[in-house]
Amino acid sequence: MVTNVTDKYLKMKIHILGICGTFMGGLAQILVEKGHIVSGSDKQFYSPMSDQLDSLGVEMIEGYEESSLPSADLYVIGNALSRGNPCVEHILNNKLNYTSGPQMLGEMIRDRTVIAVSGTHGKTSTSFLICEIFQVAGIDVGYLVGGVSDSFKNSARLGTSNFFVIEADEYDSAFFDKRSKFIHYHPDTFIINNIEFDHADIFDDLSDILKQFHHAIRTIPANGNILFHDGDENIMNLIEMGCWSNTHKLGSEENIKLSIEEGIIHFEGQQFDLRELPMHGQHNLNNAVMAMYTSFLHGVDPQQSFLALKNSNGVKRRFETVFQNNDKIVIDDFAHHPTAISFTVEAAISHFSSKKIAGIVELASNTMSQGHHGSELYNSASGLEQVYWLNLSSKKNQDFEYDSINLLLEDLKRDIDNIDVILIMSNKDSRKISEPIIDLIKSK
Repeated sequence: MVTNVTDKYLKMKIHILGICGTFMGGLAQILVEKGHIVSGSDKQFYSPMSDQLDSLGVEMIEGYEESSLPSADLYVIGNALSRGNPCVEHILNNKLNYTSGPQMLGEMIRDRTVIAVSGTHGKTSTSFLICEIFQVAGIDVGYLVGGVSDSFKNSARLGTSNFFVIEADEYDSAFFDKRSKFIHYHPDTFIINNIEFDHADIFDDLSDILKQFHHAIRTIPANGNILFHDGDENIMNLIEMGCWSNTHKLGSEENIKLSIEEGIIHFEGQQFDLRELPMHGQHNLNNAVMAMYTSFLHGVDPQQSFLALKNSNGVKRRFETVFQNNDKIVIDDFAHHPTAISFTVEAAISHFSSKKIAGIVELASNTMSQGHHGSELYNSASGLEQVYWLNLSSKKNQDFEYDSINLLLEDLKRDIDNIDVILIMSNKDSRKISEPIIDLIKSK
């Protein structure tokens, strides 16, 4: 077992506020592995994270009433909580020990070889692909990823090797630390899949986001690595702000090249056939290429990496088939940004070329529901036969948006005989959409 540099967090009673989030739930799993007594609070508990926490023996407390807050040696406060929360106010008033989740994790993995996967899109998929490759290579990798994969029992584990893979989010760390989470991880290898404007609730514009990414670049050692795909103008602008580490711009014969036209990945004088991979769409293939090259930099043979990719189980809610019968297919995808939506739509059209496809897009993120993407959002799904836009926030941006799932279902019921594939795109709990649609199909 890798011994952490710090003994600061040795065998404590730790209470996590906001424990059912993917990051905090993953942190809880790692803390339990290290022998801590862990409990947690949240507004509500839901599967699959609640099931994972229950299997770990974590005490779960619903709500944030001050009277429900247990005594602890340390409180870890999630970024969903802010001033005015009764538990937060009690902790501050009584000068109790507290920290943020990213800071705590960053200190625990400080002596590991950290591979941090960042970017607007593809973080979860790329992170799990790297973990799958390492697993096939016999490396007991540690990881914390904000998603669920059938290849792994949990979304986080400590691992016994020196490697730790972390999904590196640009969202802020806590109400008392507005820096991006990835600032705390001090990666040896920093992957930047792409950079676009998102999270309008905390960033004013793209320059705000680039500033946070550059703070992270400043922490990477000179013998560390920064990886990115060729052709992303925002990443190139970021690198020009100053870079002191080894840079790897993927997309040339000098390192690794994805050729969609040839159906080939060119790498180390070898050719790998894309038809053997289970991924759909260029964005998913880009993630595979990034995982393959990252693993190569850390000693894994390309043939072994490709074998792992061929047998990848993928990530839940990434172009996942949640229902299929002789007439209809329902696909669930996490896309929630114009670029991600357009990539997913392209993948669907390519994969189901002879079928009529309808899309249901939930404007669930703050950036989407507040209309920051403008017409770009609605144009992103224009290639589909029919698109239903669902906006459950307090204000619709366009008259054609649905502010009720029931109203959407009424119109879908009218159209469904002319639809073969239903593509659901949302970064919230999509079961509220998929389950009634599946019931509707079964009732026909």
